[in-house]
Amino acid sequence: MTTTAPARLSEDPHTRSKPTDRTRNHELAVRTRKRKRAVKHGSAILVLSIWSVFALTPIVWIAMMSLKTSDDIITYPPKFVFLPTLANYAQIFSGSQFLTPFVNSLIVTAGALLLTLVIGLPTAYALARFQFKGRENIAFGILSMRFAPELLIILPLYLMFQKVGLYDSYLGLILAYQLVTLPMLIWMLRSFIEDLPVELEEAVAVDGGTRWTAFRHVLFRLIAPGLGAALMLSFIWAWNNYTLPLVLSGRNTQVITTGIQQYISYQSIEWGPMAAATVVSMVPGILFALFSLRWIVGGLTAGTVKG
Repeated sequence: MTTTAPARLSEDPHTRSKPTDRTRNHELAVRTRKRKRAVKHGSAILVLSIWSVFALTPIVWIAMMSLKTSDDIITYPPKFVFLPTLANYAQIFSGSQFLTPFVNSLIVTAGALLLTLVIGLPTAYALARFQFKGRENIAFGILSMRFAPELLIILPLYLMFQKVGLYDSYLGLILAYQLVTLPMLIWMLRSFIEDLPVELEEAVAVDGGTRWTAFRHVLFRLIAPGLGAALMLSFIWAWNNYTLPLVLSGRNTQVITTGIQQYISYQSIEWGPMAAATVVSMVPGILFALFSLRWIVGGLTAGTVKG
């Protein structure tokens, strides 16, 4: 039995399929979109790079000043190549002119965050879960604490603290810092808790658990990202606050934001030690941000109010 091979089809170049106009237009549109996307991406990188340089230049300049001698600092034109020295850092760590305000800032900021957490966490939970008359008015009243400029309320606070004995005390500053830290934490956590389904707490109640059990074992773990982000922002605002400690603190409770001014006198300005003190004062905020980094993105996005 013999088989015959199938005849090969003749390949005629004239019969090959040519790209149609629709195909060419589609390819042209794809290339145009890619080109526009590349231009937008490059423009965004360029703008962000320029903004980063603009924002980081003062910090880099201060860091360079902290490593210069007095002669190198006042030299004109400025020196960008110099022999670095740690004399300025040795000076600020060798006396109490910087260390005392630095320790005071740690005490006041940690106390303010602790009090904010103790008050703000149950307040946010109550505003998110309980229905009662005047709930929104209370929430708006708490938020309005951030509306008023600090210069508007600092004089009444000063007079009040003088009468009750809270002036130049750690407790007075911790209470005053609640105007800065408490509203933001309550509102962030309230919206974060509202996004969580109530069925989680109902499931715990069915198993015989209390509301406190549901909050401690279920909700607290879910709101940890929002709590970490809120505490980080509260730390930055409390640590960098200037107006409240400028008026409400004295020699015993002077914090770092006002303590750096001690390097400015009527006769001269100690630029090197002041720059070194500024660099060291940024370290706690950076460390706290790095510690809370894994909570920041999730907390800020999940805790926002949805419109």
